[in-house]
Amino acid sequence: MPDSTSPLSAPRVALIGFGEAGETFVRSEGWRGEARAWDLVAERRAIMAGLGVETGDDPAAAIGDSAFLLSLVTADQALDAACSYAQLLPEGALWCDLNSVSPDTKRQAATVIEAVGGRYVDVAVMAPVEKGLAVPLLVSGPHALAAEPLLEALGFKNVRVVGDEVGRASAIKMIRSVMVKGIEALCDECAAAAQAAGVFNEVVASLDASDKRIGWAERFAYNQERMATHGLRRAEEMKEVAATLRNLGVEPTMSDGTVKRQHAAGMQGKNRRENAA
Repeated sequence: MPDSTSPLSAPRVALIGFGEAGETFVRSEGWRGEARAWDLVAERRAIMAGLGVETGDDPAAAIGDSAFLLSLVTADQALDAACSYAQLLPEGALWCDLNSVSPDTKRQAATVIEAVGGRYVDVAVMAPVEKGLAVPLLVSGPHALAAEPLLEALGFKNVRVVGDEVGRASAIKMIRSVMVKGIEALCDECAAAAQAAGVFNEVVASLDASDKRIGWAERFAYNQERMATHGLRRAEEMKEVAATLRNLGVEPTMSDGTVKRQHAAGMQGKNRRENAA
């Protein structure tokens, strides 16, 4: 990690959660932050040391006096993380919540952070984290403009403020996910039915005849691989998507179904990986 010469040239940041997203960002070419991190899983904390990321024996030691934090936990832990660590934040700390949760969940987390004098920022990650620091980030909330230059100073190349309301950035992501994850789930369901009926090639040929941009066999394979690899995490995100729609007065019929198919595919993928290990 480069030495910090100024807050904007190499900001010191604390990462709350060090899973796929945190590790990917820190490993990315162009990362300029001096990082601390905390993760509940001991194995993840062990990985940090090899990447030059400081940790501690407990969350308080890991967070220290950090005034700039990225919350990168799983969707089902986003609110719990805010509640668990809020009391450890220094006055005025920026809590950037990058988790894929509903606007209402983010507003609840914001209330917790703001109650202790922190500054909450709603950040939506708008593409797979495999893109590293090139992943588009949408930022909203009353402190979005304060967070934007710090995120850019870490090395993120595509940061855009979309409003001063907590929940706006996450609303864009959640509603977009209705389509993105829903198409994956529809592909999975269609391919499974076609294979079970012994008509996969015929169904693919019929679909290809109406859509030539990418072959449907390739599309099925790609979407099913993504679900097998990320389905468990995406199922949790889609639960938040469904909550978003309900709060908008829209019945999430397809999104509820997507939760089930993403979770089932993710479990199958997990079992295959465990059996192969």
